[in-house]
Amino acid sequence: MKNIVVLDGYALNPGDLDWAPLKALGNVTIYDRTSEKDVVERAKDAHIVLTNKTILHADNINQLKQLEYIGVIATGYNVVDIAAAKAKNIPVTNVPAYGSASVAQMTFALILELCQHTGLHADSVRAGEWNSSVDFSYWKMPLMELSGRTLGIVGLGQIGQAVARIALAFGMKVIASHRHPERHKMEGVTFVELDVCFREADIVSLHCPLNPENKAFVNAALLSTMKKTAFLVNTSRGPLIEEMDLAAALQQGVIAGAALDVLSVEPPAADHPLVTAPNTIITPHIAWATQAARGRLMDTAIKNVAAFLSGKPKNIVNQV
Repeated sequence: MKNIVVLDGYALNPGDLDWAPLKALGNVTIYDRTSEKDVVERAKDAHIVLTNKTILHADNINQLKQLEYIGVIATGYNVVDIAAAKAKNIPVTNVPAYGSASVAQMTFALILELCQHTGLHADSVRAGEWNSSVDFSYWKMPLMELSGRTLGIVGLGQIGQAVARIALAFGMKVIASHRHPERHKMEGVTFVELDVCFREADIVSLHCPLNPENKAFVNAALLSTMKKTAFLVNTSRGPLIEEMDLAAALQQGVIAGAALDVLSVEPPAADHPLVTAPNTIITPHIAWATQAARGRLMDTAIKNVAAFLSGKPKNIVNQV
């Protein structure tokens, strides 16, 4: 049987899912977390390695003499040196589209928090502010109704489309900037150029993959074109945003607020300027982490391994 090593299984399965289907496929060793310095030692006898966020550099891959397959337990696969794996004829697979509903749900949780400030007001009640109020009702921040507002979506793939459907249900106008609009026509969505999307939207939500062409594309110049009342939401990839520019824009009132589930470095440094930026919500990369989404993620990752073992690999990202 093949030796299978999971380098960082805890984030996927902190104990509420079952590894049994994977264990049926080989000799399985599961580590909760693996530091970069321990990758080679832990995977030295592995034929199959599964990783979520643990990085596999070219040097790691070249030292793993028995390695035949790398499975990324995620959609994004930038944690693996794809070229190095291909050079050794090692297929790398990912798990596409497992979390569309959950990420769309989180996107609107963030949007609603920006618009309604539910947490802020709940905290104020716990602090006794309602009890001591002279009025029957009060609000600590302006409240925004979504109906009639414009949502700009950057990237109208499966997640972007799910977000669009929710926005339309709220009565919002939806515009989208998308690389291939001819492939993803959607009733109720108007395709526009990127600059128009940022200029016209009341809320811009990012749902595009990260690549060398769009890294840090949300910068000071683009932010300056947004409405001063607009919000920016990112549940996609942190490096899409030039974070220092966004922090400055929030501090200077260039835009009204931001909600981010992802940052360029995770966890962030304690002094990261976005952590203390005004009207900014940051959550710890949890849009993907509902039990339902993690269950689909685990199921597909294991099916990817089974397909490889049967000689019919699927979801390969580095065709070897």
